[in-house]
Parts: sequence; structure tokens; C-alpha cells
Amino acid sequence: MPPRSNPTARQVRLGTELRRLREAAGLKAREAAALLNSTSGQMSHVELGIAAASAERVRRLAAYYACTDEALINALVSLATDRTRGWWEKYRGVLPPAFLDTAEAEYHATYLREVVITHVPGLLQTADYARAVFSYMRPELPESEVTPRVEHRMNRRVIIERDVPTPYETVVHEFALRVHVADREVSRTQLRFILDEIEQERATVRVIPVDYEGFAGAGASMMYLGGPVPQLDTGLRDSPTGAAFCDAEAQLENLRTLFRKVKSASLDPAPSRDLIHRLLKEL
Repeated sequence: MPPRSNPTARQVRLGTELRRLREAAGLKAREAAALLNSTSGQMSHVELGIAAASAERVRRLAAYYACTDEALINALVSLATDRTRGWWEKYRGVLPPAFLDTAEAEYHATYLREVVITHVPGLLQTADYARAVFSYMRPELPESEVTPRVEHRMNRRVIIERDVPTPYETVVHEFALRVHVADREVSRTQLRFILDEIEQERATVRVIPVDYEGFAGAGASMMYLGGPVPQLDTGLRDSPTGAAFCDAEAQLENLRTLFRKVKSASLDPAPSRDLIHRLLKEL
């Protein structure tokens, strides 16, 4: 099978985890390659996500690395053999890869935790709200590029609207709910939509009130995606070039701590819902 030119985030993650297992075993890439009658170059391609790894190869490597965590091994095999071609594939070559990687990561997550300070969370945005955001942030984008971005954002909601929704908890600042990204009618519709998602138990929404003292987390926006096993949890933060994934344990622990800290500054779900109702009445 020829090397991949653009591996997905999940394919890269599999390679990263195999490299971590090898390093924990104290083996060099050429030593691991020799165990498979392969080359260090081919092993490097596997660990970069450029080359595929079969289920058999993953299990053989795990055995060579003396990994006895069966849950982790099974999760890695699932990563290696997953052939899901989700709805996001229709946007390949249309939108930047980060859009597709985000949708795929959300689709496979066991739970989602998110902090958003300046905008309504993407999973809870209406089409008009999303269009206003994309058009403002990238004013040079033609309509032909704005439309697929909006469609993609709407399609992401499948994870919280399917028969067995992914548990989703988000903390949003009151500031984001008050800002009119378009006109007042768009804001009204947006707040009603959030309330409806809460009512349908598709999302747990917590709001940080503007009068809360001691909140200095303007840069706290992040998403934490639970993996099939804790070792495969993933963090997602915005960067100048788009979404940036992180998976090092120190980074993940930092995000877990950040979420707990921001959550402690927010209202519980019921008073948060009441606050959104008040904001809607003010409009």
C-alpha cells in the first residue's frame, strides 16, 4: 500500500501511540523494525501515520513492547482497522483538513467537554449565526466557501442529535450569548435553539455570568474529547492555522484542570438555563 500523503489526525494518533509504546519498551525504531522483518524507514512511516498498520501488526508490536493493557491494545486495533467514511468525507478537498479531523474526532469521542468564551459553541450554533461568524472572521471568503463551512458546522450536530447522543457538556461565557453577531432576530433564534437543545437533553450548558469576579480565562476556549480508553483522550484548541490537537498526558492534564477551574466559575445547569431565558426576554 503506497504511503499516505495526508494522513488524518486519527491515523497520526495511532502512529504516535505505537511510538510511545516502543519508547516505553526502550527499543529503537530499527530494533522494532527488525522484529517485523521491516526497515527503520517503514517503521518511521507507521509511527508518523503515513503508512497503515494492520490489526495483526499492531498486536505483534504490542506483544514485542510487552504491553499487557488489553483495553488499550483493542482500542489501537480499532484505530488501525476503522474504515468509517463519515459525512465529513464529502468535504475532503473542499475544506481544510482540520475541519474534517475535528468532525471525525467528535464522531468517535465517548464524551465531549467544551469551554467557549467569545462565541456560542459550534455544536450549538444555528446556520445564520455560523454564517455571520465565518463571514466576519474571514471577510475575503467567497460565498462558495462560506456555504460549505456552514453546512459542515450544522452536520457536526449529528453526534448530539442521534439516537444515542454523545454526552456533551459546555461552559460558555454570558458575553458570548449577549453579542449580536448579526441582527437581533438571529440572536433570538440562536438563544431559542440553545434552550431547545437543553430541553431535549442533548447538551448540558453552564454559563459564566459577566459579573463573576476573578475570571481571567478569556483564552480558555478548548474541547476535551474522551477516548475509548483514557490513554486515547484528545484535546483540541484553536490556533492561528486552525484546530490544534494535543495528546501528551501533561497537556491533557492541563486541559482537565482548566475545565474544572472554568466550570467552578459557572452557574449550574438550571440557573444557566434561567439566565438564557432572561437574555432572550431582553431581546
